[in-house]
Amino acid sequence: MFLGIDLGTSEVKALLLDEQHRIVASAGQGLTLQRPQAHWCEQRPADWWRATDTALRRLASQQPAAMAAVQAIGLTGQMHGAVLLDGAGRVLRPAILWNDGRSAAECHWLEAQVPNLHALTGNLAMPGFTAPKLAWVRNHEPRIFERVRSVLLPKDWLRFKLTGERASDLSDASGTLWLDVGRRCWASEVLQATGLSVEQMPRLVEGTEIAGHLHPALAARWRLSPGLPVAGGGGDNAASAVGVGAVRPGQGLVSLGTSGVIFLSTDQFCPNPAKAVHAFCHALPNAWHQMSVMLSAASALRWARELLGFDSEQALLARVAELTPGQRRQAPLFLPYLGGERTPHNDPQAQGVLFGLGAGHGAAQVGYAVLEGVAFGLRDGWASMAAGRAENLELSLVGGGAQSPLWAALIASALGVNLVTHEGGAAGAALGAARLAWLSLGGERGTVCKAPPVLARFAPAADLADLLAIRHERFARLYPALRGHFEAA
Repeated sequence: MFLGIDLGTSEVKALLLDEQHRIVASAGQGLTLQRPQAHWCEQRPADWWRATDTALRRLASQQPAAMAAVQAIGLTGQMHGAVLLDGAGRVLRPAILWNDGRSAAECHWLEAQVPNLHALTGNLAMPGFTAPKLAWVRNHEPRIFERVRSVLLPKDWLRFKLTGERASDLSDASGTLWLDVGRRCWASEVLQATGLSVEQMPRLVEGTEIAGHLHPALAARWRLSPGLPVAGGGGDNAASAVGVGAVRPGQGLVSLGTSGVIFLSTDQFCPNPAKAVHAFCHALPNAWHQMSVMLSAASALRWARELLGFDSEQALLARVAELTPGQRRQAPLFLPYLGGERTPHNDPQAQGVLFGLGAGHGAAQVGYAVLEGVAFGLRDGWASMAAGRAENLELSLVGGGAQSPLWAALIASALGVNLVTHEGGAAGAALGAARLAWLSLGGERGTVCKAPPVLARFAPAADLADLLAIRHERFARLYPALRGHFEAA
């Protein structure tokens, strides 16, 4: 048995996987976000720990025999977050998250300070990355910055609590903007520009390496064996790719989580910063990947559900499904930039927009506009990846949003790509974390990383693709027309 723990933005999820690839059980505990100011987004690491403890105690209560059979633990989670620790390992301030946009000025400064930043890191400086966050702390909270002795990513802080080890895997470390992604080591030049040193960074491991062992007291609390190995793990999208078997060059996925991601595995470092495409290490040795990232995906649907007063996303989706093609054609357009945007715009000031509202529009058409707007955001990211992708590609669809056939069909037609969903696809990153734990004990990659059984296939529909092409032309004109007005708002 293998235990995967996913420290997400909206919840912590723990999953038990056996050697027949069967998900034996899972448990989750929700998390909340704090937004002290516009463009800010934070969470308290103590809340992550409480949620992890709750989820694992629930599994221990429901599946004591399975928990006792666990052989290794794998970790994954939200990327880029900055957890700042003092010399005694105490958290100095709330963690600044991946979707926080406060450090736009620091990004411009960092690009000027390190002229070869793109070549080293393979990425543009964006507020979501960790390095600009620390530059912001140095500028605005200098007393806290002076006390920083180590910086950990969210799932790596969880590892520190579990094992006492400060370590990070290379896929997650790629999202800091401090990593030389091609050489798979810390880039001291970028660290020095932000006032830090390699000594303040966690040691680097591959996602399939053992990075520590579980404290005995925690093992007893959760009915686990003492001293369990804890694997390096991976960033959430790299772990999701391991979970659906997207580990060979050209294989990929679309993730509909809080954010929206298109992920393609590569066998070499393939940077494309000019298009705001991310180039990161994979969670597996000698492998890399490209990603386009939009900041609001399933979170946009959740926002729409709350705004429109529906009890659940499923209830809103059911209303949207009742729309005729003509009603969809007449729906408003939605720019899904509720928290800024990365690919392709790299604009932390970008805002969400409902355009073309009329008195005759109802909740269902607004809900459709949100689903379509996310699909169009993914389409724009997919176009940015054109140079690095193969033809006739089939992508796996994962994440909470993958449970909607309506949305899956819409995205397949918007991208012009066949999509497949898998058993366990909603578990995504937690499943991949469990597989990385399995690999850390010597599991064979071909056996461990095989694609789970397919649940459904979604092919582009010609009539829907034609409608979406017309509406996307209007959608694509909106951002350039409004870009100059966002910052003033």
